[in-house]
Amino acid sequence: MAFEESELMIPELEREENLIAAARHVVRALGSKKNLTGDSKKILADLGTQLRSISIASSKEKGLEDRLNAIEEVIMNWEEDQSEYLNAADETRRLIEKLESSTLSKEDKEYKLLHRAYSILQTAMSQLEQVFKNLLSQNTQPFEPEYVSFRSEGDFSDENSVVSFGDESVESFRRDSINDPVSPDVILHLRCIASLMFASGYRQECCHAYTMARREALEQCLAILEIEKQSIENVLRMEWTALNSKIKRWIWAVRIFVRVYLASEKWLADRIFGEGEPVSQVCFVDASKSLMLQLLNFAGAVSIGPRKPEKLFKILDMYEVLSSLVPEVTDLYQDKAGSSVRFEFLEAITGLGDCVKATFLEFEHAIASDGASTPFVGGGIHPLTRYVMNYLETLTDYGEKLNHLLKDKEETEEGKMARHFRSVASILEFNLDEKSKLYKDVPLQHLFLVNNIQYMARKVKGSDELGSIFGDDWIRKRKSKYRQHAMNYQRHSLSPILSFLKDDGIQMQGTTSNVGSKNVLKDKLRSFYIAFEDLYRVQTAWNIPDIQLREELRIALSLKVVQAYRQFVGRHGNQISEKHVKYSAEDLEAYILDFFEGAAKSLQSPRKK
Repeated sequence: MAFEESELMIPELEREENLIAAARHVVRALGSKKNLTGDSKKILADLGTQLRSISIASSKEKGLEDRLNAIEEVIMNWEEDQSEYLNAADETRRLIEKLESSTLSKEDKEYKLLHRAYSILQTAMSQLEQVFKNLLSQNTQPFEPEYVSFRSEGDFSDENSVVSFGDESVESFRRDSINDPVSPDVILHLRCIASLMFASGYRQECCHAYTMARREALEQCLAILEIEKQSIENVLRMEWTALNSKIKRWIWAVRIFVRVYLASEKWLADRIFGEGEPVSQVCFVDASKSLMLQLLNFAGAVSIGPRKPEKLFKILDMYEVLSSLVPEVTDLYQDKAGSSVRFEFLEAITGLGDCVKATFLEFEHAIASDGASTPFVGGGIHPLTRYVMNYLETLTDYGEKLNHLLKDKEETEEGKMARHFRSVASILEFNLDEKSKLYKDVPLQHLFLVNNIQYMARKVKGSDELGSIFGDDWIRKRKSKYRQHAMNYQRHSLSPILSFLKDDGIQMQGTTSNVGSKNVLKDKLRSFYIAFEDLYRVQTAWNIPDIQLREELRIALSLKVVQAYRQFVGRHGNQISEKHVKYSAEDLEAYILDFFEGAAKSLQSPRKK
C-alpha cells in the first residue's frame, strides 16, 4: 500500500513542479513587458517571491546542494523584493555556520559546498554594500537652514570709532534641532542590511560604505553653508577684509554644523547601528572627523596669524563660539573613538585663547608706539583716543571670557581685566602727553589734553561696564586732571592780553601827566585789540568737539576778558576818546562765542561808531 501511494505521489509532484515552472515562466515573460502598471508589477513581484519561497522550501528536502542552487538563483537575480534577497543571504550565512560547525575534510562534498557558500555570501555582501551606500546617498534629504539668515555686510564704524563691528545675526540653536539626514522610509531597511552584514562578518565593509556615503553628505552640508576648504598658507596670506568676511561666515556656520548637522548625523548613526553601540560612535566619528578638522584647522590658522589689534574682536568671537559648543562636542564625540576630535577641539580653543592674550598685548604695544611728527590739527580729540576708548568699550562685551584669558597662572580671575584696562588707559595718557608737546602754542598743549582726557572720563562715565571696571575714583582723578589743564590753558591764553588792561604806567585824571596817560591808554587799548584779534584768529581754528565743554570754556574766557575790558574802559572812560574804542564789551562777548569751532576766522573790519 505504501508503495502504491508512493507511485501515486510521483505524478503529483511532477505536476506540481511543472506548474511552478510554468508559473515562473509566466512571471518572467510578463516581467519583461514595459507597459505594466504599478499594481501589476507588485502582483508579479509577490508571485515571484512566493515561487522562490516554494523553491527554497522544496530544495531543503533535496539536500544542501539544491538549497544552495535556489539561494544562488535569488542572489544572482536581484529584483524588486529586496526582503527576499536579505532572507536568501541570511540563509547562506546560517548554512555556512552549520557547515563550519561540522568536522569536514577536503574530500567531503560538504567541504566544497561550504566554499561555494562562501562565494555566494561574498557576492551577496558585495551587492548589499553597494545597495547600502546607494540607499544612504540617494535618500539623503537636502537641508538648508532657511530659518537662519547670514548677513554678510561690510564693517561699519561711526565717527567715534575706528573699530570694526560685524553683525553675525546667529541664532542660538538647540540640541533638539534634529533634521532627518535620510528619508525615514529607508531607515528600517538600512538597519536590516547593517545587521545582516555584521552577522555575516562584513562589519568593516558596512562601516566603510556608511562612512563614505555620510562623509559625502556632510561635505555637501559645508558646501550649503558656503564653507570652503582653506590651507593654512592661504589663510595667512589673506588680506584682513577677506579674512574678516571668512571669519564671520565661519562663526555663523560652525554653530549650525555642530548643533544641527552633526546632531542629526549622530542621531542617524544611532538609528542604524543602535544607540549607545560602540560601532555607532565609530561610524559617526569616521564620517564627520575630517569635516570637523577642516573647521578647526581654519581656527588654528587664524590663531597663528599676525597679532593685529583689529583682529581681536573676531578672534574673541571665534573663541566664544567654540567655548559655547564644548558641551555638544563632548556629547557627540564620546569615548576613545571621539577622543582625537575632542583633543583637537580643545586645542583650537586654547590656540585662540593664546592669540587673544598676545593680540591684547600687541594692542598695548601699538598704543605706546603710536608716534607722530606733526601735531593733530585743532587740538581736538585724537583718533588714537577714540580708537582706544571705543576698543575698550567693545571689549566689555567679552568681559567674562576676557577676564579669564588675561589672568596669569598664579592670579585669580577677578579684577584682571580692570588692571589691564587701566594699564591701557595709562599708556594712552602718556602717549597723549607726548603728543601735546608737538604743539608750539602752550595753550593748545593744554587744550589738547583737556579734550582728550575729558573724552576718556566721559566715555568711562557714560558706560556702565567701563564705569564698573575703572571705578569712580579713576573718573574723579581724570576730571581733576583735565580741569587743571583747562585752568592752565586759560592762564597761558589770557595772561598776555589781560596784561594790557592793567593800570601800570597810567596816571589818574588831573595829574600833570594827563596827556602822557592818554597816550598810554591808547597804546594799551590798541595792543589789547591786536592781541584779541590774534587770539580770535588762532582759537577759532582750535576745536572742542564736546558741546558742554566748549560752552564752559567760552563762558570762562568771556567772564575774564569781558569783565576786565569793561572795568578798564569804565575806569578810564573820561580819558579815552570814543573813536579809540574799537569793540564794545558785548562785541567781545559775541566774538568769544566763535571760539573752538575748528574753522579759522579773522576780525578784519573795525566796528563802526
